[in-house]
Amino acid sequence: MTSAPIRDKKTDPALRHPEKQKRPDNPIQRKPDWIRVKAPTSPEYHETRKMMRELNLATVCEEAACPNIGECWAKKHATIMIMGDTCTRACAFCNVATGMPKPLDPMEPANVALA
Repeated sequence: MTSAPIRDKKTDPALRHPEKQKRPDNPIQRKPDWIRVKAPTSPEYHETRKMMRELNLATVCEEAACPNIGECWAKKHATIMIMGDTCTRACAFCNVATGMPKPLDPMEPANVALA
């Protein structure tokens, strides 16, 4: 079994949104230390995560890689994406996957209500 090669961040920059790829003069800058957050570890966060998995729900929190997910989910707050985990728009500022949505889950309305 071979592993994927490690990306050299200096010579091989991370993939960027198509709108941002057109502007190579605006490189990705490293975030300052004060803006970084620690990985969520609270029991309440894990309970919220487990509930989302059991109910087969997608959240903007996860799909957009929100840095505040630990803080919100510890309070049992989550922003649920209805109609699946794929967005049909391609906003330049957003990190949610864009494309053709998958078939709808007929249990989603009931699961959202349960959540």
